Parts: sequence; C-alpha cells; structure tokens
Amino acid sequence: MTSADPLRNLGVRIGPHGGELRVYSEHADAMELLLFHRDDPDWRTKTVQMVKDANNVWMGRSRSLQVGSLYAINVSGPSGPQNMFNPETLLMDPYAKGLTRVGAEEWRSTVVSDGFDWGDSRKPGIPLDHTVVYEAHVRGISRQNPDVPEDLRGTYAGLAHESTIGYLKHLGVTAVELLPVHAFTSEQRLIREGLTNYWGYNSLNFFSPHAPYATRAAQAAGPEAVLVEFKGMVKLLHEAGIEVILDVVYNHTAEEGIGGPRTSLRGIDNATYYRQDANGVYIDVTGCGNTVDFGHPVPQRLVLDSLRYWAQEVQIDGFRFDLAVTLGRGEDASYSRDHPLINEMLSDPALADVKLIAEPWDVGIGGWQTGNFPGRPDRKDGTETTDGTCGRDGWSEWNDRYRDRVRNFWLADIAEARRNGQAPIGIGGFATRLAGSSNTFSPERGPLASINFVTAHDGFTMADLTAYNVKHNLGNGEDNRDGTDNNRSFNHGAEGPTLDERVLLDRHKAMRNLMGTLLLSAGVPMITAGDEFGRSQRGNNNAYCQDSELTWMSWLRTREQREILDTTRRLLELRRENPALRPSRFAVYGETTPNASHMDWFDATGALMDDEDWNSPENRTLQYLAASTPDKEQFNRVLLIVHGVEDDVEVSLPVAPGVESYQLLWDSATEVPILEDGVEVPPGSTRLVGGTSMQLYRANGPRVEMTAGA
Repeated sequence: MTSADPLRNLGVRIGPHGGELRVYSEHADAMELLLFHRDDPDWRTKTVQMVKDANNVWMGRSRSLQVGSLYAINVSGPSGPQNMFNPETLLMDPYAKGLTRVGAEEWRSTVVSDGFDWGDSRKPGIPLDHTVVYEAHVRGISRQNPDVPEDLRGTYAGLAHESTIGYLKHLGVTAVELLPVHAFTSEQRLIREGLTNYWGYNSLNFFSPHAPYATRAAQAAGPEAVLVEFKGMVKLLHEAGIEVILDVVYNHTAEEGIGGPRTSLRGIDNATYYRQDANGVYIDVTGCGNTVDFGHPVPQRLVLDSLRYWAQEVQIDGFRFDLAVTLGRGEDASYSRDHPLINEMLSDPALADVKLIAEPWDVGIGGWQTGNFPGRPDRKDGTETTDGTCGRDGWSEWNDRYRDRVRNFWLADIAEARRNGQAPIGIGGFATRLAGSSNTFSPERGPLASINFVTAHDGFTMADLTAYNVKHNLGNGEDNRDGTDNNRSFNHGAEGPTLDERVLLDRHKAMRNLMGTLLLSAGVPMITAGDEFGRSQRGNNNAYCQDSELTWMSWLRTREQREILDTTRRLLELRRENPALRPSRFAVYGETTPNASHMDWFDATGALMDDEDWNSPENRTLQYLAASTPDKEQFNRVLLIVHGVEDDVEVSLPVAPGVESYQLLWDSATEVPILEDGVEVPPGSTRLVGGTSMQLYRANGPRVEMTAGA
C-alpha cells in the first residue's frame, strides 16, 4: 500500500499526539467520533466532528483517542430505500480490534495495542500434503477436560493448555480449524427463545476476537487482555507444531435483515455494504437475512484488511471461508472464479503463506461451485511457498462430493442392499474419490485442492451417521424442521442407543471404515472434533444453538470409544509413514510426475479392473496399489483393499512389477488396530477380507520406474 491508496489506514491509528479514526461512507452527509469514559461507557467525554475527503473517507482526530479508549461513531445521511442512517444510533467501527459490551445488544469500539512478545515462535508452515485438519470449537474442546483448571475450561487458554495440546499432538493432527472466533452475537430469534448461537456464524466485527471465549480474568481486564490471551493460544499451538486455521464469516453480519439490529455497517453506509435491489430489498444469498456486497471494492477491502491483520499481527496460518461463493459474486450477483477478491487473496504477498479453504457454495442462484475456485498463479520470481510448490496450491475446497460418495458407499448403499439384496451402485465413483477426485479438480490444482471430509460441525457426527436414519432436532425449537434430511446415514437396525450387540459391532466397523477412508484417501483430510472416538449428539444434526454437554467434547470415554480413538491414531500414523497415500499431484498418462502416486486398480481376483468392473453394482471390491514418485521422501508403495458387501470375500493379492511381498498394516474388521507383526506374504496369495471392511498393506520391493497408465 502506498500513501496514494485512498482506503489506507482505515480504523484507528495511534501517534505521538493522539489518535486518528478513518471510516468509509459514500452516502453519509455527517459523521461524529464519540469518546467515552473508560470506567463508565455511557458517559460521553468528547465529540469530534469528522471530515470527509475526496475518496469518501471520513477522518477525525483527538489527543484523547489512545490505547484503551472507548469510542463509537454516529452517522447522518439522506433517507431513501437503500439507506438506513440514524444519528441517534451509536455504531461500531468496522475496523475495531477490540469491543467492550455495554448492554444487552450494545458495544463500544475499544483501542488496543498490537504489541505482543512472540519470542521464538514461528508459523509451523506444514506442507499441504502433510496437513490433517481438526475442526474444533474453542469452548467445546476443553469445557469438560478434567485436566484443565476449571477457570480455563472452555477458553482460549483452555485450548492452549498443555493437556489439550498434548492430546492433539498424540492424536497426530497438524492444524486446528476453529469455528468462528470473530466477535459475534446470537440472532434475535434465539435470544427471544432463551437460546444462544453456539457455533458463532453471526459476526459483529471482522477484527476483534470473541471476548466470551477468554478467561473471566481476561474479560475483566478488557479487550486488550482478551487479544493477548488469543495470541498466547496461537503462540503455544505454534510452539507445539500445530497450525491455527480460522473459520471466518464475511458473507453476512449479525445485523440480519431489514428491521434487525443496526450496529455498524447498516448505519454507516447500507447502500455500499449490503447487496440490495433499487427498492432496498436485500438480495440474500446466505439465508441469514443480509449479504455483504462484494461487487463493491470497499467491502472487498474490508475483508482483505481483516485477513492481513489476522495473518500478520495474530500469526494465523489459514482461513476457511464460510459460504465462500458469496465472496466471489460481482456487481450482477453472479459468481466468477476471476472475481477480484477471490484472486487478490491468492496474489497478496501478506497472505502468501496462509492456507485458503473455501466452503464452495451458498444458497443463491448458481451457488454450488465445488471445483470452481482458482489455483494460485505461479510467482514470477519462482520463489517457493512454505510447502515447496512454487505457489501453485491456490484454493482448497470442502469436497461435498467426496462426503456424499463415502457416506453412500459405507452406509446408504449397505442399507439398500439389506432391503433389496444388492447395493444400487458399484465402486467406480468411490475409487475416484479415494484417489483425489480428479473428476472435480483440474490437473493444475491436483488432489490437495480437495478438503476431504465425512462430517463437519454442520450435520451428524460420525457416530450418529451409523446410529440414526433421521434427524432428532426438537431441542432446537424449530419443530424438527431445521437441519438437512439428506444425511445418507444408516442406523444398522435400531434408531439411536441400543443394547443389541450385533448392531453395535456393525456401527463400530462402519465408523472404522469411514475414518479409514478419510485418512487413507488422497487429498487433505478434515476430522470433526470427537469423531476420532465416536462422539454422539443424540441424533441432532444442526446443534448450532446447543451450548451444553450435547456439543461439548467428552473426556471420559468407554472402552469402545478408546478403541476407536486407537484406530484413528493408528490411521494417522500410517498416513504420515506412507507418502503413497498423500500425493500432491495427479498422475499424467504416459509420464512420471513427481509427487503423483502411480495407481493400479485390481479386482478381487488380482486382475486389472475393466470398465464393467468400474460400473457394475455387482462389483464392490477393489484392490488399489499406489506407488509414490517422491522428490523429497523415500519411495513407498501400499495396497489398499476395499470390500463394500456384507459377505466375506477371498481376494488374490495382485502380482505387480517390483512387488516382492505384502505386509498387513491395518484391518478395519478388527476392533483393536493391529501392529506390524513382520509377516510377509507373496503376491498371488489368497487373503480373507471380512464383510464391509478395508485392509491396508505395505507392498515391499524395489522401485520400478513406471509411467501413469503404462
């Protein structure tokens, strides 16, 4: 940014002679900076008339505007269908880095210092092909952890406690993706019903951390102490080698629809910040009452400045963008992968080392865009990113096609087979997902564009996928209308809790198959917190308003849950040890491509699969032989057997060039994960594979140079 930048230094800047506030509003005709007493936020101590420059930026200076100051703005402007000015309303600065709550639904912007001692802490810079994302809730992860001091449970400090970090390290994940931590509030409907927005997808402000997640001591000390606690959490996670990814909600705000709260953007310049028609009717593509208008450069700049702040000043490693399609809608409200905001995030040097993850849909027309976000353009100077890919990674995306296919294969298809004697579909589509979803992501983007997931915060937990055929959301106060009905789940013969041993065994194996598929697939896996041991929400698939033991992670586990946890840890260990499972590029026919696993596909007899095998619903067994083509790790080759029928099957291990023996590493048919026993069996050997199960082998033998498709 240069001094000629018309939108430079928005928000508060503190100098030796006080502070300056800069706020954008094209349509306002007057604006005031209001200062309040630090001990009495209702006591106005000073009013400063702000002046508008030629670029619609309003500026006000005061010696009294210092670190710790509480302030607000009020804005006057013309009436009209697209305007919502009211000079009596005290508004938050959109760039406020601290907020002080002064009433039920009223806040004061608060000036905080950016200073913090990071010491020797550095961003871990985990390469994407080594990344395992753990989606967690700041409050939920430690709220019931008995090893965390009571005053720290459910806080930033609780997440940063040695017990929580030790658990994450022992589990083997590399990044925590935190549900929203930007300052947020509950929707008006929830407040009226005595409920709360637990997930946090209702942002008040894009720069301030959510104060209620801080310890009571930090909250009492004020917004700067809250920010320090947040930065301290990031620092300790980084020192443990764990990245921090924020789930960010820029697509809409807590001001809701017309008639909702007027706390900031609506009162500053409704016509600039929110997408609406000529009559002032909001064009809502988020389903949340309003949509931020990214056809206008000022909201684009607001997001970019927010991202730069969190990435640089708070050392955040990545961002997952809620309803990311909304951010790519231009003046005509249609989505474009070439939208300036979408591409500026890729090219901005301040964001060069962060991971960008899209939720590639919203609820507007043309809102489903999985596979249609751009890669990062090559840097002209050829310098590498932290993952050594010369800047080619670009956007990664939540892959809902992966989620649906995996659920179908292990759950809905099995339910259908029990009803009608045969599953409705074969194994070909599942295999494509297993290998990195090349039919969804372009060759230039590769398998790491896919964030593979089976569950997320939104929907059934993995345990509930295996235990409920339908949602049970009455506790949300919406008569069970909320939440999706398209769960692709299977209760295995009983709805909810049961003592039937056969049903329970089937459910546990289904969970092992789901987790095994997730962690042995090409792409970047994301685990939802608690799925690693089988956490249940008692069939609630939309627990956004449940801040209770229903959504908090339990730290007291049954024997079966400990076994599932051991399985997850073993699978993560196998993923780390076998680079053939985590290629960063798609193979190219007739070529040897570095870091693109060579893949061969065999049927149960050990013969190469043909077109009929891929497409026939009668064939749900395959053997997948993957050989790495590494440029930094040792050569590695594995065999994964997938069997999607409830009857056992005998398979002949494939004979392939260079393979001298196979060594069993994991079998989903076993409750307790096996360890390597050193037993090696030759190619062509017959092995029994249990009904609906997976087996992973290491394929031993010398490397044989092969080209894809050869």
